[in-house]
Amino acid sequence: MKKHFFYITICCILLTSAIPLSLAQQEQIDPGKSVYEKHCLSCHQADGSGVPGMNPPLSKVSWVTGNKTKLIQTVLNGISTPLEIDGEVYHNPMPSHDLLSNQQIADVLTYIRSHFGNTANAVTAAEVKKVRGK
Repeated sequence: MKKHFFYITICCILLTSAIPLSLAQQEQIDPGKSVYEKHCLSCHQADGSGVPGMNPPLSKVSWVTGNKTKLIQTVLNGISTPLEIDGEVYHNPMPSHDLLSNQQIADVLTYIRSHFGNTANAVTAAEVKKVRGK
């Protein structure tokens, strides 16, 4: 009986430690996935792998999991010049998505920062608002 309880306890610890998002942040996932499917999937693919030489991957790259401000600026302003990530250059321009609300941007960035093998923390609408300036 003690052995069984021990294994259940270890499993629970491992499962909860692998989920870096709070309950409130978890609520961003479904809306973020919807925004992703509508605005991002065609370029970055369903699995976040991107298209070699054209659209960068979103999986396991510091560009996605690192500096939130830079990532928010990318969504708001787009990218018009070639982008180098981990030694590979991507040439397809990314349009601005500044028509999305602060909450939609926070949701989609939280989604990509916590999926595709990523485990970065969430983005909030307040952080997007600060970067956007309104």
